[in-house]
Amino acid sequence: MNFVFSNTTIAITHKDAASIMAEVSARLTAGEGFALATINLDHVVKLGRDPAFLADYAAQDIVVADGNPIVWLSRMAGKAVSLTPGSDLVLPMVRAAAAAGRPVVLLGSTDDALAGAATALRGLVPGVVIGATIAPDFGFDPKGTVAEAMLAQVAALGPCLCLIALGAPKQEALAAFGRRLAPQAGFASIGAGVDFLSGHQVRAPAWVRRIAMEWFWRMAKNPRRFGPRYIGCAAILPGQMVAAIKQR
Repeated sequence: MNFVFSNTTIAITHKDAASIMAEVSARLTAGEGFALATINLDHVVKLGRDPAFLADYAAQDIVVADGNPIVWLSRMAGKAVSLTPGSDLVLPMVRAAAAAGRPVVLLGSTDDALAGAATALRGLVPGVVIGATIAPDFGFDPKGTVAEAMLAQVAALGPCLCLIALGAPKQEALAAFGRRLAPQAGFASIGAGVDFLSGHQVRAPAWVRRIAMEWFWRMAKNPRRFGPRYIGCAAILPGQMVAAIKQR
């Protein structure tokens, strides 16, 4: 499944969790870095508007489907992929890092949330090593001097897994920057995944996710934030459906 913006194509690289984890595990074991992004319809909106975000997304090694509309579009294109939200990949990736003997870095959110997530991971994944927890100040430049200092901490650990919980487009920008400054690290942009682990945010119940209504649950809890986002997503959906059908 491809999304085309001017002269740049963003492709979903892996169709399901098994293929994603095979790639992540292989790279962690070999000490090879990567950047993983989880594309959703809001990202598609941003990719069409922000050339810098598009360039950072093009620098990602692994792009997976995070959002039911992406899954539905892939089926329309005849290139079906499975739903693989970043939050669902956190524990499998951390387990893979522990199995490979690689430390895990938690980057983003707040100090309290990172501490809570680190405690949760130690309880859930035997043998995991938390190499660092890094909570940058709000509004930092993901390609500025503060980012350079953070990525130097990551690079000093050697091969590792770095979970970035900053939200788009900042987390993808930092991951793209990190591929240059910390090439042995695996960067995974997971949005609220750290806050879900720590309990600082509550994820939609499983039954809500099963009926593909997580978007409505989020909007009901925070209409000011999510209402405009989902209006923008709805506006581009017809055009994306036409583009998907043309890929058949």
